[in-house]
Parts: sequence; C-alpha cells; structure tokens
Amino acid sequence: MISYGKTDIGMCRSMNQDCVFFSDKNIGNLPNLYIVADGMGGHKAGDYASAHAVSWFVDYVKDCEYLNPITIIKTGISKVNDRLFQMSADHIELRGMGTTFVAAVIVDDKLYVANIGDSRLYIIGDEVRQITLDHSLVEELIRTGQLDRHKVRFHPEKNIITRALGTAKEAVPDFFEVELKVHERILLCSDGLTNMVEDDEIGMIIKRQPHMDRCCEDLIERANYYGGKDNIGVVVVEQTVNEV
Repeated sequence: MISYGKTDIGMCRSMNQDCVFFSDKNIGNLPNLYIVADGMGGHKAGDYASAHAVSWFVDYVKDCEYLNPITIIKTGISKVNDRLFQMSADHIELRGMGTTFVAAVIVDDKLYVANIGDSRLYIIGDEVRQITLDHSLVEELIRTGQLDRHKVRFHPEKNIITRALGTAKEAVPDFFEVELKVHERILLCSDGLTNMVEDDEIGMIIKRQPHMDRCCEDLIERANYYGGKDNIGVVVVEQTVNEV
C-alpha cells in the first residue's frame, strides 16, 4: 500500500478544521487505516471535533481486540461519538460541534468503508466511482427527485448536512464493502475539494500523477485555483500489485 494525505486552509477560511490520517502499516488489528474528518461548530469547536475524532478513533483501534474490520470501525465510531457528544454537553465553548468522518481499511482485495456526513470516498480506475453517499439536505432532495443533480454545486443549502459525528447521542454511519482491482486508487476527501472540482477532473488529476504526495498537492492546488472556499482535506491510496 502507498498513501499520502494533506490538508489545506483554502483561500477563504481563517482556521483549518479538516483533519486526515493515513497509515499503510498495522494499526491494532487493522492492516492499514485512512481517515478524513471535516469539523463544524464555533471558532474552536470544529477544529476540536475533527482532530479529536481522528486521534480518539486511532487510539481506540490500536487497543481494540476485535478482528472484523467493520466491527472495529463501527464500535470505534460509536465510542468517539459518545466522547464528542459528552464534551459538547460539558463545555459551552464546544456546544454544537460535530464532524464528518470517512474511514477506510483495505484487507486483501477488499475495501471496507464507513462514512457519516458529506466527506467522501471515491475509487478511481477506468472510471470515477463515488462509493459513499452524502448525508446532506441536498442529497436527500436528489434522492427524492426534488432536485436535479446538475444543479447541486450552487444550491444555497449545499452545506447543510443531516448526519455528523458528535451532534446526536447516537451516530448512524453507512458502511460499504467493495472489491478492488489492481492499480485502482482510493480518494478520501472533504467537501472543500468536491465543492470546487468536478469528479471528472479529480479523476484526471489522480490518474495522471504517479506520486501520491504530488497527487494530493495537485488536488489541493486545483481546488484553490477555483476559489478554495473551504478547507481541503485529501488522502490518496494505491494498492500495489503484490498485495492483490
């Protein structure tokens, strides 16, 4: 496995509330782990939510005795949600905080994914496939036929999300299991990328750049070129041939 991740404050924000984690080596009983979180809340609260969600989740995984990757991720998300929700209740400066959270692990040729919020995971191969589904008001309007997907980018309620980590007593993530092919790449990202750059262009950038670090930098550079209206968090992963 080869991966790289990076965040950027963007062109308009005063604080970076995105947080990423990437490891191609074992984290507890997981052979690898990749995370993107996009915080929300007051001046300090969103930063606190995303950074602590990631660090608490990684710490949980390190000590977790479960073996099934979905069980590890599911219980980890639940534990993190409990802590964030309690911190929000106990500290007035953290009231209303929350974070999106998308996490992935690759075991042999299978990708296991969990997400809550509107941070996304894509698989980029012959085509660009969005695996996760946004938990957002706009996405719900699309699913019910009330909104055309082609009109999403400039919708005034684009940033309203319907699920997040830490905002309710119980977290309700979605889970996905996907077969991977040789040389397919995985992208985890916050909406600071996808609100600025179309899927097709994201795919072109990832496919033409062989180096994971430059790939992340090129994606961020492109989002900022188009305005960089939000923080940008990206993790790009490629499974090597001998791992399939």
